[in-house]
Parts: sequence; C-alpha cells; structure tokens
Amino acid sequence: MSLWVFGYGSLLWNPGFTPAEARRAVLHDYHRSFCMLSIHHRGTPDQPGLVLALDAVPGGQCTGMAFRADEAEAEAVLEMLRARELISSAYLERTVTLQTEDGPQDAVAYVIDPAHAQYVQLDLETQATMIARSTGGRGPNPEYLYRTADHLEQMGIVDPDMRWLVARVKRLATTD
Repeated sequence: MSLWVFGYGSLLWNPGFTPAEARRAVLHDYHRSFCMLSIHHRGTPDQPGLVLALDAVPGGQCTGMAFRADEAEAEAVLEMLRARELISSAYLERTVTLQTEDGPQDAVAYVIDPAHAQYVQLDLETQATMIARSTGGRGPNPEYLYRTADHLEQMGIVDPDMRWLVARVKRLATTD
C-alpha cells in the first residue's frame, strides 16, 4: 500500500523527502490556521512562535498537496515525519480522505489536538506579533510564514488571513 502524505504548511515547501508523485488535494471539514504554539521548531517555551495546523471545522476545507512516497522509502519517510511532526503531542496523526483530480485519496495528515496546551485561538494581531518575534530550532518564525505564503500564492491558493499576516509581520520587522 502506498504512503501518501497531506502537505498544507511547511510540508508544501519542505516535505523532507522527494515525492514519487504529487497531486493538488482538498481536505474537507478542516481549516489551515496558525493555531499551534511552536516551542521547538519556530519558537521556544519562553517565547513560543506559531505554526499552521489543521483544525477540525465542519464545512471547512483546506487545499494543499498530496505527496506519495516511493515504496522503498515509505517506512523511513513515515519515521522521519513522525519525528518531525510529533515532537510534542500537539499533533495527532490521522488518515484522512483527500479529494484530488484523480479521485479520492487516503493520506496521512497531522491535525491539531484541540485539548492540547499548545492549541490556541488568537486574533490576527496577536498572531503577527508572536510570529514576528519568535525563532526556534528550525529558524525564524517569519521565514516559516513567508515561505508558506509564497508557496500558497504559487499554487493559486488565496488566503486573506495569510496575506494580512505577511504584510503585518513585515511592518513589525521594520519597527523593531
């Protein structure tokens, strides 16, 4: 059985493996948002950043990419993804059904656990302030925002909140 992975944030521009195949995909009943405190990759426990997560929202949808791992690498890819995405228990690994132009496709996705302490619902201004000032083990939080926003734009995915955050974080960076 093939391993498919749903990329909706940093996996879009840094999947960590070379996909054997990639398809544009839509996940229904979830929404991509900066609802997860990052205390490892893009922030610290003392100054957490924010990263994107899939939040269950009935009627919502998230457009991203479905990536298929090469059969010979599937086990190693899943192990690498678990080490990266499950660094804390804030994400839950789920098998979801994506809609692609080739029909439904089951894939592994990492979704937020709304009962976890790293789950937050913050207004956009608070998000921008946190993102502008945070850095973690994988680099500055603004880099994560900019690279993800650029990739979504290249894919033709319009996300007004993401555009607002990019503009606001850039303004905050010039005032610091």
